[in-house]
Amino acid sequence: MSNHTGAAESARQSTAGVQSVDRAVSVLEILARRGEAGVSEVAAQIDVHKSTAFRLLAALEARDLVEQAGERGKYRLGFGIVRLAGAVTDRIDITQVSRRVCERLAEDLGETVNVAVLEGTYAINLHQVRGPGAVTAHNWVGQLTPLHATSSGKVLLAQLSAEERARLLTEAGLERFTPATVTSRGTLDKELAGVRERGYSTTHEEFEVGLNAMAAPVRARDGAVVAAVSASGPGYRFSEDRMRGLVPVLLDGAREISHRLGWLG
Repeated sequence: MSNHTGAAESARQSTAGVQSVDRAVSVLEILARRGEAGVSEVAAQIDVHKSTAFRLLAALEARDLVEQAGERGKYRLGFGIVRLAGAVTDRIDITQVSRRVCERLAEDLGETVNVAVLEGTYAINLHQVRGPGAVTAHNWVGQLTPLHATSSGKVLLAQLSAEERARLLTEAGLERFTPATVTSRGTLDKELAGVRERGYSTTHEEFEVGLNAMAAPVRARDGAVVAAVSASGPGYRFSEDRMRGLVPVLLDGAREISHRLGWLG
């Protein structure tokens, strides 16, 4: 087989694989809407032959993502879906539980408030509320931000074991985003020790020039830190002195979200 033929075959297989994934997801969506559906119904909905629909359902059934509903030849979503959904349930709960608190915090602080959780070697923002004084419309929701250069990231890092923290930082690296970014592991470790002692973190133009932020930990029922709630604003207004004066407000908000998640501390 020539290189050209091999490349064409590889491309064809890749396209077919993507198409199969797309169809499989469509099957799950159909069952989610209908509750139950037979092979013929599924085939008609995704416009494929019944044999193709059967193969898709069989593959999903092998992973417990669908199951046969009794003896009627119908299929429904399986409990494998619960296993997958469980991976994000806590985050959904945090978003829902924190919504009202974040709205009040944004009003009281006058700045943009975000809730973030650990996602691999990053912090990912799940929810955002812009305060009345916010000067930009930047939406951080869904964005991955560096752990070592953001207030939320530092709160999340500070609560990890030394081994896990070292692993994440080694994998992610300490990229410099601004002249103020901390790129020394020793300096960062000392700062994180201070975060644990104080119960909150601050950053001063470490991720973006002109942007300051502070964050506090959100705890689950067992006391483990599962998220960080932060407030950010322009450095000329959200100064170090102003942040220091507003720390109690942020800590009260983080504590309220934690209590709503079942923490009794």
